[in-house]
Amino acid sequence: MGVDKQKVETEKSQITDCDLSEKIKTVTKESHVRANSTELMQAFQRGNITLMQYKLLLCSLYKIYEALEEELDRNASHDSVAPIYFPQELGRTETLKKDLEHFYGQDWQEKIFVPASTLRYTQRLREIGSKHPEYLVAHAYTRYLGDLSGGQVLSRVPQRSLGLKNGEGLAFFFFPAISSPNLFKQLYRSRMNSIELTETQREGVLEEAIRAFEFNVQVFDELQNLVSISEKNELRQRHKAHNLKTPDVRVSQSSELSSSLTSTSQLLRMLLGVCLALAVGIGIYVF
Repeated sequence: MGVDKQKVETEKSQITDCDLSEKIKTVTKESHVRANSTELMQAFQRGNITLMQYKLLLCSLYKIYEALEEELDRNASHDSVAPIYFPQELGRTETLKKDLEHFYGQDWQEKIFVPASTLRYTQRLREIGSKHPEYLVAHAYTRYLGDLSGGQVLSRVPQRSLGLKNGEGLAFFFFPAISSPNLFKQLYRSRMNSIELTETQREGVLEEAIRAFEFNVQVFDELQNLVSISEKNELRQRHKAHNLKTPDVRVSQSSELSSSLTSTSQLLRMLLGVCLALAVGIGIYVF
């Protein structure tokens, strides 16, 4: 079901600095800058991504959207959720299942890997779905509008880097039920701004929007730690293997060092790429 211009104009109200959507943009401005100016984000925009990195990205996105959309479904009739409930237009869980099956096969659920930081994020979504459904508004806005803003542009990175054809493995990035992303975002903001919240609830939603970004940063930190740990383990293993060898020490040292640096460099690029992919995968944050 598409969203036409007349429908948007009918429901659209003049957005002011007091509206919820504008307040979220204001309170998360620093988080936007921090996320978009990182070396990781800049590197991803240069198109540095491998198949493994992309597959890991899809794994994390699947768990996040699975939790978010199950909680939105469960609270679909809640006064704060109903106005921004667009499962047909925005739903990502099924598209991610399709992408994961493409890469992992029909038994993909047995093969995917999800970082602990991503699981903590999903636990938070489950918690607020049960205790504070109005907070889901912050997560839905951050995720959906971010992905909707950058989806088709971002899809070109894995498409070009991995040689994906005919849209296979790229379903996540496309919203076929939305004919005009810009018009839909206007509609979404107007619906969001129509939600009636107490002052306490409003403040809670704003705090939750900031928390959503923090969860994402935690994912980056965890993956950066994995880079450091993996690099040390790789060097330690190479050093141990070198000490067990007896040929010409100088030749062996040169060979081992070269091999170690090459391997470590490849590992570093791979894991950093995962961070980059996740950074973009959770949206360019242009709402």
